[in-house]
Formats: sequence, structure tokens, C-alpha cells
Amino acid sequence: MKKILTLICCTILIAATSCTKKYITPANVTAFYDVKGTSGWVVSTDSGGKTSYSSTLNNLPENDNYSQANGGVLVYISYDNGATYEALPETYNGIAYSYTYSVGKVILYAQNSNGTQLSAAPSLDIKVKVVLVDSTPA
Repeated sequence: MKKILTLICCTILIAATSCTKKYITPANVTAFYDVKGTSGWVVSTDSGGKTSYSSTLNNLPENDNYSQANGGVLVYISYDNGATYEALPETYNGIAYSYTYSVGKVILYAQNSNGTQLSAAPSLDIKVKVVLVDSTPA
């Protein structure tokens, strides 16, 4: 009886340890950009006729069609050369910052916190961190 019980326990132990779980870590990408004071912004008008200032961050080839359809984009800004970052959307000194993204680029927007156009483009230099979050559809 002991031999049978030992054989059953060994079989269960071998079966339990032979199962492995495979973890696939997505390949996230981080890119950094600098937006220089007033020269880094242009007046932008949306489809509804509202104006704001915008800055286009190009050269983001990792945000391809697959990533656009399945992944996500997070954007952070820093006013102290990267010592601290704040996540967008964000309001700083009365300026509301937001963003949109499409294949290969991210566009930052700056407008008054009440939704109207600023009288002048933001004057501070901004360091921007763009994080592409990889994901696999379920």
C-alpha cells in the first residue's frame, strides 16, 4: 500500500512541476522631446474653429498602425529639465495642456484653462516624455 501511495504522490508531484506558465513582457518605449519656449508652438485651429497653440512631436516610428490600434500613449511634461514630470492633461500657471496622437506623432496643445486661446504661446522650455504602452488584444 505504501508503494502505491508513494507512486501516486510522485506522479502528482511530477505532473504539477512540469506545468510552466509563460509570461510575455510587452515592449514599452519611452521617447524624450524638448519644446523650446514660444518658438516651439504654432497657432492651431480645430474642426470646430477653436484655436489653441500646438507643438507636434514627430519621429515616433514605434507608434505604428498596430500600436495605434492596440496600445496606448502617455505624455508627461517637465519644467525643470526632467527632475519632475507631470502627467497630461495638466493645468500649469493657468495654461491647460492636453495632447492627441496618431501614427508616428504626438501633438501637444496649450490653451487658457477657460478654453480660450492664449494671448501668447507658452514661454517656458518644456521637456516632454512620451511613453508608448504596448498591449495585446484579448
